[in-house]
Amino acid sequence: MSLSETILQSIPGNPYQGLQRADALWHDYRHGKIPTPTVVSTQSESLGLKEQLDATNILDRPNTYDVVICGGTLGILLGATLARRGWRVMLLERGVLKGRDQEWNISRSELRTFIDLGLLSEEELEVAIATEYNPARISFDGGEDLWVEDVLNVGVDPVYLLDTLKQVFLAAGGELLERTPFSTARVAPDGVVVTAGENTLTTRLLIDTMGHFSPIVQQARQGQPPDAVCLVVGTCATGYGENHTGDLIASFTPIKHQCQYFWEAFPARDGRTTYLFTYLDAHPDRITLGDLFDDYFHLLPDYQGVTLEQLHFKRALFGFFPAYRNSPLRFPWDRLLAVGDASGHQSPLSFGGFGAMVRHLDRLTRGIDHALKQDQLSASALGWLQPYQPNIAVTWLFQKAMSLTMDQTLDENRINTLLATIFQDMAALGEPVLRPFLQDVVQFLPLAKTLLRTSVYHPGLVTKILPQVGIPAVVDWTGHYVSLAVYSALNRLLARRPGLASGEAGHGEAGHGEAGYYWQRWRESLTYGSGGDYEGLVRK
Repeated sequence: MSLSETILQSIPGNPYQGLQRADALWHDYRHGKIPTPTVVSTQSESLGLKEQLDATNILDRPNTYDVVICGGTLGILLGATLARRGWRVMLLERGVLKGRDQEWNISRSELRTFIDLGLLSEEELEVAIATEYNPARISFDGGEDLWVEDVLNVGVDPVYLLDTLKQVFLAAGGELLERTPFSTARVAPDGVVVTAGENTLTTRLLIDTMGHFSPIVQQARQGQPPDAVCLVVGTCATGYGENHTGDLIASFTPIKHQCQYFWEAFPARDGRTTYLFTYLDAHPDRITLGDLFDDYFHLLPDYQGVTLEQLHFKRALFGFFPAYRNSPLRFPWDRLLAVGDASGHQSPLSFGGFGAMVRHLDRLTRGIDHALKQDQLSASALGWLQPYQPNIAVTWLFQKAMSLTMDQTLDENRINTLLATIFQDMAALGEPVLRPFLQDVVQFLPLAKTLLRTSVYHPGLVTKILPQVGIPAVVDWTGHYVSLAVYSALNRLLARRPGLASGEAGHGEAGHGEAGYYWQRWRESLTYGSGGDYEGLVRK
């Protein structure tokens, strides 16, 4: 019996069984056996001509909604904001809508979104914050430790947060069906017929917040293998001697199993949470989650300066997070929209959907509200709610530099040396350069300054990166880098002209017609695609 099997089977709930299920799915992804269910159909695909003629005006049926959201854990955030705007919203959850015990880490400034949208009071927000710590470390073997404050240093209690948002949602007129998994959707010209368990619902708009492994997403992607994957394992345990600081990213070992291992650590209300994660592709010979957990338990004593016998493990955490270059995902069907992890709107370096969801919550709320008011519910119109974001696209090269293929041979400390150097350069350029990147926001000027400094002070390092990532990847990245420059310039230009920023001549969000909708979505794509929304976040 392996070390991980022994420890995991001793934790309440026997998470080892869940690990085996996750590993079975990871095996399928590595061997090209990705599920491709058919859960969405159009009216012409599912009905004969006579039935089509009889199926007109489906929104006149009972159980009709403006929005049906599938997936309650993060869907409740969006559901609550839309219900508060007066839309009739149904939320479907396959289990019971309840947060997990493990805290979600985020920065305090980002949590102001809940207050700005009227979802939480100041007092409720403080109750939702389970832990808060400072400072956090960035550490790579062979480099100097960096310490930052107020970045991912707040642990939110998901149990309290989701329960409070559920009450807000219901009080605003929202409806909730628990233990009711999504089954199928049939798209008609005037609405969508949704089946969930024994329920049949009709809606103007169906929103998928069921995550990376949503059956709707799997159908849309048609078995496409992920372009990158992040494997994550970890635990929350008591018995650590020091639990007042955290690690945003740390690495103290060389390349192993064709992977570079990275660590995170956060103080938790009932212990200390530590994660081991790595970036890789879906090659059949890649390590399993069980392999990674074995290494986690073998390396944890060195990482935290403890023995395993000192620790009392309370829960285990594990999973894999596929990432696709074709993201954010735009569904090919009218009246369907992917949100959160289902859309893949976070960078391939991130494996937490909560922060990205909060970052885009205000934008999505305004956009969906506008789409419903203007009846802009075609696939092309809804695609503008998940636009191309060059500041996310450029991070693919960073992910590639932090990983290696199965047939690559690198110096065992190459990645640690690279990251230690780049983070030292960002730190030398100051917080305006380092801090946004740590919060998964890439901006043109900070990136350009970092590249210039690294090229001048460490030219040899740059020449080593090129053969590691490959010329095609650099050429692809250059296009996104130029796009980021253009988006940033346009965003700053429009920000200096308040009339254009809000939409002149009736083209703003309050304006009427198709032009107003598309103008506002384009304007938002510049702001978020350039990282300009971070400046507003800092002002909060």
